[in-house]
Amino acid sequence: MIRNMRKEGKIVPSEVTIKLLQQAMQESGNNKFLIDGFPRNEENLAAFENVMNIEPDFVLFFKCSEEERKRRILNRNQGRDDDNIDTILKRFKVYEECTLPIIEYYRSKVKICEIDAERPVQEVFEVISRQLVERISAGTDVEVCGKEDMAV
Repeated sequence: MIRNMRKEGKIVPSEVTIKLLQQAMQESGNNKFLIDGFPRNEENLAAFENVMNIEPDFVLFFKCSEEERKRRILNRNQGRDDDNIDTILKRFKVYEECTLPIIEYYRSKVKICEIDAERPVQEVFEVISRQLVERISAGTDVEVCGKEDMAV
């Protein structure tokens, strides 16, 4: 079901994702998590905050042009069913309609650390690594994100 939804460029239902996240978090024994690509829509957000009673300390937002995102996805050679131009365009539309409002929600709560993802992959990795180390060292203080690391 998840594979089919990804292929269609759709978002997996919140209850499925929440159950998988809960299970993985409980089994890990950790109390800090880096969750990639979630929440993706308002339903995900409500389920995450209500069911799990969790609000993120901060959100990394990778700012990257649509053209660059398309180029990177098509060139990643992972053999995924959803790495084709039709699905990518559907995913971009879903992203704009569903995910950007979530980014704005977290921006209004001063939880966004915007990363310029147009830079070479190694530079982006270094910025992310610094941000994670600084935030963990500072008790995940949202104000740690430095202007030199932010998108302009």
